[in-house]
Formats: sequence, structure tokens, C-alpha cells
Amino acid sequence: MKEFDVVLTGVGGQGILTFGNIVAHAALFSGYDVKTTELHGLAQRGGSIPFQLRFGKKINSALIMQGDADLIVSMEPLEALRAAYYSSREKGTKIVFDDKILTPVTVSVLGQKYPPIKGIKKALKQFSKDVRVVNASSIVKEKTGSELGSNIFMLGYVVGNKLLPLKPKNVLKGIQKILKPKYFELNKNIFDMGLKYKI
Repeated sequence: MKEFDVVLTGVGGQGILTFGNIVAHAALFSGYDVKTTELHGLAQRGGSIPFQLRFGKKINSALIMQGDADLIVSMEPLEALRAAYYSSREKGTKIVFDDKILTPVTVSVLGQKYPPIKGIKKALKQFSKDVRVVNASSIVKEKTGSELGSNIFMLGYVVGNKLLPLKPKNVLKGIQKILKPKYFELNKNIFDMGLKYKI
């Protein structure tokens, strides 16, 4: 397989780093070379959390250049728009984002108006032919009583819909490697829900 480039984003507290580390381990379990880069200085303050991950036969750099991403996954709508820089309609980048709004610090501090979800999706269509809005947070909250695990649901969704070329069994190994044992069964169930979800 050629290199596969993934950009994950969201705001602090949404489990972006966990998501990324699970995918990285799943790629390792699949026999790929993996490189990641992350910026989490604002994680404790609700700031933007970008995470880049590349895997393939041989990866020399973790950095993803403009228009080079194969997949962008965002746990927050506006952060998906911020990450559109990495997308390319010509390359066929796919963009998936959760519709749960968590106003980023950069928006609230500057007193800016948060754009409507439909407006965000329309704007993203300029960068990708395949833009998907997943109700991950609301589905997980309905099924478990908490939004925690929305990132795992989203992970299941991109794997189950063949947007991320990794086998479910290897992703489950990644979940088992990263999360504490007492949380594994719950997250396995959430992952399975995501695998089966279609839009």
C-alpha cells in the first residue's frame, strides 16, 4: 500500500490524541511503518488539537503537506473547516466530522460568530467531494448516557465504511493497547456501533 495520510482534529477533551494513538498502533499491528506528529499545548484549555498520522511501507516524515491528506476526521465542526487546508478534491480526500459544537477558544475569545453546520459542510465541499456529518456524540450519549467514547464511535465509522484502510481486529488491538483494561469492553461496544453505522 502507498502512504496513507490522516489528519485528526478537534478541541481539548474530545480524545483526539487517544484516537490518533489507537490508529498508530493499529497500523503497526498491520505491519506498516508509522509516523505521527501532534500539538497538544492547548489541550487543557479547550484549544485546537491537530494530530497528523502517516502509515505505509516506508514513511520518512510525519508531516502532511497542503492538499496531501487522504482522510480528515474532526470531532468538532469548525475544526474540520480549519483542517480543510490539507484536503484536495483532485486527490479525493474524504472529510468526516461530528456535528457536536464545542466552540473553540479562538472563536469565543475573539467574539466571533459560530457558522451553521450546513454552512460548514457547504464550505468543505469546495475542498472535498466526500464530506460526511456523523452524529457521533449524540448517538453515543443516547446509548451510554455519556458523550465519552464519541471518538471511538467515529473511529469505528471510518473503519467500517472503508475510509481508513485498517482491519477492525487490528484497531481493536490498538484500543486494547491504549485504553485501560476496565474501559475496554465499553469501548469495544462503542467501536462496534460505529462499524455498523451508515450514512
